[in-house]
Amino acid sequence: MNSIIDVPLAISLGAIPGALSRYYLTILFGRWFGIAFPYGTLFINITGAFLMGFFATLVTKLEIPSTLSLLIAVGFLGSYTTFSTYALDTSNLLRTKDYQAALIYWSGTPVLGFISIELGILLAKML
Repeated sequence: MNSIIDVPLAISLGAIPGALSRYYLTILFGRWFGIAFPYGTLFINITGAFLMGFFATLVTKLEIPSTLSLLIAVGFLGSYTTFSTYALDTSNLLRTKDYQAALIYWSGTPVLGFISIELGILLAKML
């Protein structure tokens, strides 16, 4: 059983390298390809989704301790990219054959995210 300390510690230990990987890969891709297109973010989101699918499948096939699973899936991949979690959640909804919920979640997340960004910008400009 996970203790109240084990879970946050595992997530935190995974989040640090995940966030740093995202940061340095973004800089690296910006230097390689320029910043006119977000190549780094695209790479991070695609590789994060791949890694989330790969790891989520391994968790079901192997007896991976839950703290290690939290360290990698929630900590590392969660801070590396939330797109990987979005992709996994959509995949899980499709696997349960809840197609309506999958479609709403899949299409609604980016649309509502964009609207939220614009509202945040508008509010900040009003201050």
